[in-house]
Amino acid sequence: MPAQAPQDDGFEAFLRDQRPLLVGYLCRRLPEEDAKDIAQEAMIRLMRYRDLPQEQLRRLVYRIAANVLLDRGRRISSSGSGAQVSLDDGYDWLQSPEPSHEQRIDQQQQLVHVRQLILQLPERCREVYLLNRIEGMSYTQIAERLGISVKAVEKHVSRALKGLRQGMEMIEGSASRESRP
Repeated sequence: MPAQAPQDDGFEAFLRDQRPLLVGYLCRRLPEEDAKDIAQEAMIRLMRYRDLPQEQLRRLVYRIAANVLLDRGRRISSSGSGAQVSLDDGYDWLQSPEPSHEQRIDQQQQLVHVRQLILQLPERCREVYLLNRIEGMSYTQIAERLGISVKAVEKHVSRALKGLRQGMEMIEGSASRESRP
């Protein structure tokens, strides 16, 4: 019985569709042969991520291509061939629009801190703040819903913002003290 071919999960078709687009993109800045080489290397490296959704793969392949290009530049500059390659000049067009891993972690940590600070607000203050910022209710709508004056809503929101701002300043201050040698 002949061996069956592995099931096509669409990844190969994705590679076939994306390769000419990536090569074309790279050709705007590089000689065609270099662009083809970098695209090929990027596609090979992309294979380890084949289980990701295609939209993520599409962004990732361009990021990988940028890394391949930088790796190649580092090899050339460290080989001592005399050729000077600047890794900063001319390749900013390959920057990924996605935040870096470190930026995502920082954002997630800030979100955790903000959630903790919101939970520490006095109950009515927190309720008014969330109705305004999360539910999108106007001050007048909040006042009617809670049976308080618009001026009281303004004071609660102001108090919440002040508390959140002070809390974040304290967190950022302690983080900068921890990062000092």
